[in-house]
Amino acid sequence: MSLTAYRTLGCSGLVVSPLALGTMTFGSGGWNADAPTARAIFDAYRGAGGNVIDTADIYAGGESETLVGQFIRDSGARDAVVLATKFGFNATATASGGGNPHAGGAGAKNIHRALDASLQRLGTDYVDLYWMHVWDGVTPVAEIVQTLGDLVRAGKIRYFGFSDMPAWVAMQAATIAAERHVPGPIAMQLEYSLVARDIEAEHLPAARAAGMAVMPWSPLAGGFLTGKYRRGATGDTGRLSGANPFGNSKFADRNWAILDVVKAVAGELGRPAGQVALAWAMAQPGVGSTLVGARTREQLDSNIAAATIRLDDDQLARLDAASAPTPGFTAALAAPAVRRLIFGGHDVAGW
Repeated sequence: MSLTAYRTLGCSGLVVSPLALGTMTFGSGGWNADAPTARAIFDAYRGAGGNVIDTADIYAGGESETLVGQFIRDSGARDAVVLATKFGFNATATASGGGNPHAGGAGAKNIHRALDASLQRLGTDYVDLYWMHVWDGVTPVAEIVQTLGDLVRAGKIRYFGFSDMPAWVAMQAATIAAERHVPGPIAMQLEYSLVARDIEAEHLPAARAAGMAVMPWSPLAGGFLTGKYRRGATGDTGRLSGANPFGNSKFADRNWAILDVVKAVAGELGRPAGQVALAWAMAQPGVGSTLVGARTREQLDSNIAAATIRLDDDQLARLDAASAPTPGFTAALAAPAVRRLIFGGHDVAGW
């Protein structure tokens, strides 16, 4: 595989590369990539054949969108690039609660406001893939589908998807869209890695049933799966790097055991552990394009190299066994033993 092993994203005509470039690191900030470094990362990704550039209105206070838009214009690649951005988080939120409630969420008023601001920063008149960054918990799903579908019909976005939401929200959106014969979501963007496989219980089956792809974020678990941390270490080596929602939560005994297997497979292949973790994510059924981020050109080059790895059946089985999540009640209903009880002792396979 290479970055030019293109595929469509879900049941759509949007053609994407197997790795997407996440640009949360683009812009001002102590751990971000400055403008020249960000440009080098962008150019290297495009030079390798990658075509998905993923940003958001809140990344670096909007600076990420500004840089991405400039890089795309300078490269003359607007028609070749799948440009994705997001709405939903509130940039005016304050500790005292004095922010503007209409500057966040998935209501029609904010979606239109957020998209217009993003288009201005990006310097373009349309976005290829518009993500609901996070479910707000209150806006009716029918309103979200109506608003985003209207934007598709208006030509301001080409497709849309949902990020960080319950599986039922995306499934309800897909059902409403199908019943009304209007545009629906084509993908889910969710945390997915060898140490975070809980989406396999509900989200992956829902995505498959509705024709949506899954785009994993943090497939390296905030850097944990690169193997750069030491068990029991303290100080800077015992903390996940950069701004991330994980804190030290990835430093669990179970995850260290998973990392041991990742390192063993990496040793067999003569590759870094992080490349093995990325190769596993890309090999999972239902995964469309896997998000990778980088603060340096070297990090990006290592991520891109993961696309050339082919894990054999034994290696995949060992990684799967080490990282298998404990199924909850609903996930356990699909177990072969339960099916045999239902079908009179017979193993009946679904489609």
